[in-house]
Amino acid sequence: MKIVLLQYTPEPEKLVAAAAKLCYSQVGAEKLMEDLTDKKIDKFIKVLMDLGHESPIEHISFTFAVEGISRVLSHQLVRHRIASYSQQSQRYVRLEQFDYIIPPAIEEIAQAKKKYIESMEENQKSYNYLVDILLNKHFESLVKVGKSEKQARAVAEKMAIEDARYVFPNACETKIVFTMNARSLINFFEHRCCERAQWEIRQMATEMLKLVKKAAPGLFRTSGPNCVRQPCPEGTMTCGKMNEVREKFIKET
Repeated sequence: MKIVLLQYTPEPEKLVAAAAKLCYSQVGAEKLMEDLTDKKIDKFIKVLMDLGHESPIEHISFTFAVEGISRVLSHQLVRHRIASYSQQSQRYVRLEQFDYIIPPAIEEIAQAKKKYIESMEENQKSYNYLVDILLNKHFESLVKVGKSEKQARAVAEKMAIEDARYVFPNACETKIVFTMNARSLINFFEHRCCERAQWEIRQMATEMLKLVKKAAPGLFRTSGPNCVRQPCPEGTMTCGKMNEVREKFIKET
């Protein structure tokens, strides 16, 4: 898994402080960014986060590029709807040899790993077989209706991989670029850094949190799973490791 913070709003905490300043003072638009020292910015941010007044932090956003993740993860990720996504297409990109993610629990057992890899190899063979059959069928049909061989082959390949991709498993590796505002990110961390989240997206969320803390340490100072700032909300489904989790996120991120 590789995670890159591609871009984020310049001077993110200063912009949030300016938005908060408008809410709590009579200052005009032209003077919002004036006199915002580091000390005043830190004070604004702390007050906002302590009060839970999070609407001003929606003004800043962070864009990530991620690769080496499975479709299992991406299906969970896009459920966070206040975000923008651009994902590598299996409809337009022919996968001559698809990469795949192996869950750690399978990786640890030689017999399970062997069976898993065999299954992945069979999926690739099936995909290649289907692409060849479908491409030939579509190519012949397109030539018959007047397409040049070059045109027919290009269109036929797209039509072939569009249907052949259905044999690929959830383990199939994917790449994605996505953008979230800071408020959505905090919500994302609350759900996906939790010990009860699926292992792969939990790993990604934790690494993302480390990156944004470097860019805006005040805003994300207490970010992480819900139990970092309050009692665990999971009830009987709790992992039972609240103190351990709190210590992890205070130290590691």
